[in-house]
Amino acid sequence: MNRRRRSHYLLEAGWRADNAIQGLGRSHRTNQASAPVFRPVTTNVIGERRFISTIARRLDSLGALTRGQRQTGGNGIFDTKDNLESQYAEYALYELFKQIFQGRFYEVSLGKFEQMTGLSLTSYEGGMKIDLPPLRQFLNRLLALRIDMQNIIFERFELLLSQQIEAAIANGVYEMGVETLRAERFTVESPEAVYTHAQTGSVTNYLKVERTQKNNIKTAEEMLEFATQYQGKLMINSKSGNAAVSIPTHSIYDSEGGVVPRVLLIRPQKETRVPVQDLESSTWQQVSISIDAFAAAWSTEVDALPKFTTDYLHLMTGILLPIWKILPQQNSRVFRLQTSDGQKILGRVVNAHDIQTVREQLGLRNQLLSPEELVKLVLNQRYTQQLPGGITLRRSFVANEPRIELVNAISLAERLLAVGCFTEIINWQKRVFIPVSDKAPAILAAVIEILG
Repeated sequence: MNRRRRSHYLLEAGWRADNAIQGLGRSHRTNQASAPVFRPVTTNVIGERRFISTIARRLDSLGALTRGQRQTGGNGIFDTKDNLESQYAEYALYELFKQIFQGRFYEVSLGKFEQMTGLSLTSYEGGMKIDLPPLRQFLNRLLALRIDMQNIIFERFELLLSQQIEAAIANGVYEMGVETLRAERFTVESPEAVYTHAQTGSVTNYLKVERTQKNNIKTAEEMLEFATQYQGKLMINSKSGNAAVSIPTHSIYDSEGGVVPRVLLIRPQKETRVPVQDLESSTWQQVSISIDAFAAAWSTEVDALPKFTTDYLHLMTGILLPIWKILPQQNSRVFRLQTSDGQKILGRVVNAHDIQTVREQLGLRNQLLSPEELVKLVLNQRYTQQLPGGITLRRSFVANEPRIELVNAISLAERLLAVGCFTEIINWQKRVFIPVSDKAPAILAAVIEILG
């Protein structure tokens, strides 16, 4: 009996989501050994993405209606970027129209675009219209263009869409519906009821959840194979001695409409997109002779990394509408998780930057941010924290190196030195710092106890 996994190639998907799901479902069998892999197929005509986009949008709606979770509608067949009718696509289309109108899309002039598509961007007064053509009309009109012109305009549109999504992810406001979190272990700490609805008795709870994740760290051999597969370049930082792999990634556009080529710089625990010009002027240098130096540098950094990482999530669960206005409005992400003892939790995440403000407004009694969290936030996200006695915890740079500084703490210098802090005179002024080391959280805890 053949038990090999089957592939279902989706050709000419059409536009009806229910028919697409029905057709894909025919690949499933009651006694199958494994579920099939679905592979939507398109040609190099980028305009064909219009049809895939329609399916993706309708599957999103289907998933929201049937499971309360948009990304489950397509069972992972489509990526969010396949949906060309999302809010991010709307923003990308506006930016595209603005670039065309302002003459920053050099391959397609305003007059040429209006003549080819029949879409007008110019108002009677000569400025850009307020009521611009809608997204679906724009996509449909592009299908009537010559293939080469379709590809030029679609490529610019898709790059702008990628830029919008990337910015949303970086700002922590990327809308993905209900997301399921996975980790090695979730442990609930310091649960606290913050609101009780008078009529129904429903309760809003604050949960601080400790999350332990296994770090997905690739070996030097795996990265060498990855670099070969994706035409990557092996890099070593001449200052730190760290290693990285750079591969091409999508470009972005500057304020003048010019293309800014970038690369994706992959480190053992971090990925960043860097303009090519910035990379060339940095201390990162390509390994040109031997790969042994890269392998040694990568392995040295990997060996020093912890196998697991622990951080914290701040969740509001239960009835949320009565306190919705108190919660940060710029980020309304909802997560689903299951704790190590089997408890299932669905709640809205409050960013660590905002939890102190929410704490004051809701009257939370528990200490929400641990010393470990504070150290990470201060060093990695430029977070500042007001401590008792008018002292401010912040990140400062001395000789281009990050420091954890206690501002306005010089009057307590002797007591702070006793618990592990140190002082330094900079520009004839004595300043107090916490050492940037593994002992920083313990020292900060002792500092908080002194100030408390």
